[in-house]
Amino acid sequence: MNILLLFFALPIATIILSIVLQKILKCPILVAATFFAIYLIVAFAIFDSGFLIFVILYTILAYITAVLTRLICNILERLNLLNNNCNSNCICDDRCNNSCRNNNNSNNNDNNNDNNNNNTNRTRLTLTTNQTNPVVYLTNRTNSSGRNGCCCSKR
Repeated sequence: MNILLLFFALPIATIILSIVLQKILKCPILVAATFFAIYLIVAFAIFDSGFLIFVILYTILAYITAVLTRLICNILERLNLLNNNCNSNCICDDRCNNSCRNNNNSNNNDNNNDNNNNNTNRTRLTLTTNQTNPVVYLTNRTNSSGRNGCCCSKR
């Protein structure tokens, strides 16, 4: 067995492929199980029984890499939600700000009506007919709770 293969090439390949599989499978245990199965086959097909120690080490490395990838993706997703990236097909959230409301022209007409009735709860119904099957959006509009009818995050 080549030392460069064991201590450099296979760990780097494990890290890179763990990241890719984590993005596809979205489950660190499945990523680790996949690597364990692959390296176990390689251990008995190509190498001797001494490679079984490396199989366990590479499986642990794959699991740790997948968990770190999942953690980093979750942190980046939360940072994007805090930056108020608006999307027109998402659910209204308390973290919305007034810039989201200004992006939707249909909400501008409702803004004037809401200023007159600050304490009333209203439901807004929007029907989109530009598709073959119309879609109905039902939004709870309440000024007192901080919701302003805009869309900021996916759930």
